[in-house]
Amino acid sequence: MDMATTHQLGTKNPARRKPGYLKRSDRRFAYLILAPAMIAFLVMVAWPFVDAMSMAFYQYTIYDTEPIFIGFENFETILTDPYVLGSWVTTAIFVAGTTLLTMFLGLSWALLMYQDFRGRAVFRTMTLLPWILPSTVSAFIWAWMLNGRYGIVNVLLMDVGAVNSPVQFLSNDVGAMMAVILTRTWISIPLFMSFFLAGLQSMEFQQIEAARIDGAGNLKIVRRLILPHLKPVFLVTGALGMIGNLQQFDIIFALTGGGPVRATSVLSIEVYKQAFQNWNLGMASAIGVLWVFTLMPIVIFYLRSLFRED
Repeated sequence: MDMATTHQLGTKNPARRKPGYLKRSDRRFAYLILAPAMIAFLVMVAWPFVDAMSMAFYQYTIYDTEPIFIGFENFETILTDPYVLGSWVTTAIFVAGTTLLTMFLGLSWALLMYQDFRGRAVFRTMTLLPWILPSTVSAFIWAWMLNGRYGIVNVLLMDVGAVNSPVQFLSNDVGAMMAVILTRTWISIPLFMSFFLAGLQSMEFQQIEAARIDGAGNLKIVRRLILPHLKPVFLVTGALGMIGNLQQFDIIFALTGGGPVRATSVLSIEVYKQAFQNWNLGMASAIGVLWVFTLMPIVIFYLRSLFRED
């Protein structure tokens, strides 16, 4: 039977199937192997997310035997409470400070590790140490180093004459914020350095050599060649860093507990306090919902950047 006869009889021509088209038996097999993952996703992710979203519209504290539907009252309370609203400002300062500092130091360290010098493999391995340690252990290490009585940071500052008396870093607003930013940055540098170093190694080294022959200095090479080449890496690492820093909890809780006087009380700390100190699950869920909408634009930007690179 030729092609014309097949067309006249109305039968489908397999050669004209759309790209990605699967036969019915193949589709059934695909659904079968996807079923466990989909069930796990629905049970472990989708259902808790929907339950938390719905809880935001209820008054549900430890004193209530049953949740009481109150509509948008929790959201109205959040938007009129200066302390809760202040946690968004605190979160923005922490995320911006940590992301920018990590990107700058991660790129600087990657440029150093890109050079060929003796012992480079040892330095690269040592760079990964902060990433290997658990976050709470890192937080306690920095709490010890920044201690106002016996911390090594104060000893060094006094030895070089930068300060005349020990600084209570964790007892004042600025010092506590600097401490959590430094600790988070210290942990994140290895990951960012790896991204930037991978981007640098994808460059043609002959380009840099040709620029040097033409008389370009190091700063000009970085500005004209390296930074434009690393633009996709900047976009992805920036978005990834902001998402991770927006979700940060354990370092801040172990280092300052959100204090002093809410100076480091970011959104994650505020949700914890509402849920497990005030036992107000409805309010904690409402903050969580607004937190999701805060994260959503960054997540969309990150995914679009990934798909664009693909």
